This record gives sequence, structure tokens and C-alpha cells, in this order.
Amino acid sequence: MALDVLPDWLPGWCLDHLGGEPRDVLFRVQQVSMVFGLRLAGGTDVVVKARADDGRAASCVAAQAWLAGRGFPCARPLTPVVAVGSLAVHAEELRPGGEVLRGDSPDVTACYAELFARLMAELADLTVAPPLPNPPWVRWDHSGSGAWPAIDSLDNRDQSVVPAHVVDTAERARRRILAAGLPCVLGHADFEAQNIRWHGREVWAVHDWDSLAWQPEAALAGAASGSFASSGAPVLAPIESSETFLLAYQAVRGRNFTGAEQEIAWAASVWMAAYNAREDALHGGISGSSDVLRGQAAERLRRASA
Repeated sequence: MALDVLPDWLPGWCLDHLGGEPRDVLFRVQQVSMVFGLRLAGGTDVVVKARADDGRAASCVAAQAWLAGRGFPCARPLTPVVAVGSLAVHAEELRPGGEVLRGDSPDVTACYAELFARLMAELADLTVAPPLPNPPWVRWDHSGSGAWPAIDSLDNRDQSVVPAHVVDTAERARRRILAAGLPCVLGHADFEAQNIRWHGREVWAVHDWDSLAWQPEAALAGAASGSFASSGAPVLAPIESSETFLLAYQAVRGRNFTGAEQEIAWAASVWMAAYNAREDALHGGISGSSDVLRGQAAERLRRASA
């Protein structure tokens, strides 16, 4: 990939903070963040990430650095977060390789649940400033009165295409989560198959540390129980797989959720699914996530007492 795909500020930033300018562009991805895989003039491969500076990045990168230092399988940050205009920028080592572990069979589900429990146990020993605001797909704690957090790129679209059952599901799940008043902890809020690489059943790398959140443990586990099988477009795991995930998670953590926590886990799983179904509908309904949600919402809401 040609160097001219890089923003003008990036070569100088690499020289100042990494000791060399880019020689080759290995990849470029832009979703929530801009992500550049680079080979520097000295031959070192790095990843540079830049995102709008909303105040979250410093805590996320600090947590990632702390985990990497304890031997957790994730890329090691090479710089702290640096402000570049309105962007928050940092670099980390390139950690290539591994495969996506696909599916939602009981053994695959247990692998993901055990990994999530390990991740949450590690983060429980860390103190950082809460990375707020939370990522929008787990921002049921937004300050508005409706189901959804304010996001211009979605709110400016025709809301009539969003099925009524999606909105109703989100509103009921949100009320249940907020009513519980559970304490918040630090956790990974985009725990999807596409963000994790494995060698067989051994985890090799967990990615997307930009997506740390400050929410109740049961809610984060519940969200992960619904999203873990997503290897492309977000999908909602079968109810049986979410149940297996939550049971395995609690076993590894060595603590059973209280009745309220169980309910909040199920409520979070369905709120996140409703958020994804709304976004899918606003972009043309390509994945059919609304239909999947329709088939599961009643049972997940029942388990949430919502």
C-alpha cells in the first residue's frame, strides 16, 4: 500500500515517537478509529491508532499496557496517548497471527467465557480513571430519556425503519439495568470473535482495547454472552449459548451472580442486541439482526424480569 494513504501528520509523528518514519504501509482500517499497520525505516512493524479524543483513550491504553506487562495476550503499547489536533494517537506492537475461533457450540462458548473471566479478573486489580463515556453499544446509562444514546450519524437517519419491537426491547432492558443500581467495574465491551485470535484452543491475542467500558460486571458479562460469536457483522448468540457462557464465566470467577445480577446480565445481552439491530435497520437491514432479536427478545426479557 502506498505511503500517500497516510495522513500528513503521521510520518513526523512516527519519527518523533517511534524513532523512524514509515517505510511501508502493511494495512489501513477505518471504523471507530483509524488504524495503520506500518513498517518503519529501521524494519520494526508497529500499529498506530488514532481516534477522536473524547477523553477515553488514555485509560484504555493504560489498561492495555498494564495487562500486557502482566503477560495477558494483547499487543503492548509503545507510546502513551498523544494529542494530535482533535485526535488521540498511540502506537503499539504488531501482534499478527492466530485464527478466529468460530461458532457457538458448548466447547467454543466455554473457551470464550473462560477467557472473558480471566480478562475481568485481571482488570479487577487495576485502578484507572473510568473510560467514559462508554462505547455507544453499551451506553444504556446515557443521560437522555429515550432508548438510545445520541449519535448524530444514526439519529440523522429515518427512524421509521427501526422496527417497533427493537425500540420496545431496548427501553425495557434499559429500565431494568438502570433500576438495579449495581456498582461499575472496568471491562471489555466489544468481546467478539472477530477481535480475538487463537492457536487451537489457546488464546493468542485479544484486540480492540479502545472498547473498554465502565459498567456492572454482570452487565459486561451479559453483553459478552450475547456477542461473543460475532465473527463479522454482529450476531446474537442462541439463548442456550448465552446461558452456557454465563454459567462458565461464574464458575471461573468463583462466584455465582445474585438474582439481580443474573437479570441484569440478560438485560444487557438484549439491549446490546437491540442497539445492533437498530443500527442494522438504519443501514438497510443487511444482516437481518432484527429478525434474530424478534425470535429471542421475549425470553431474554423474561429472564431479565423486564
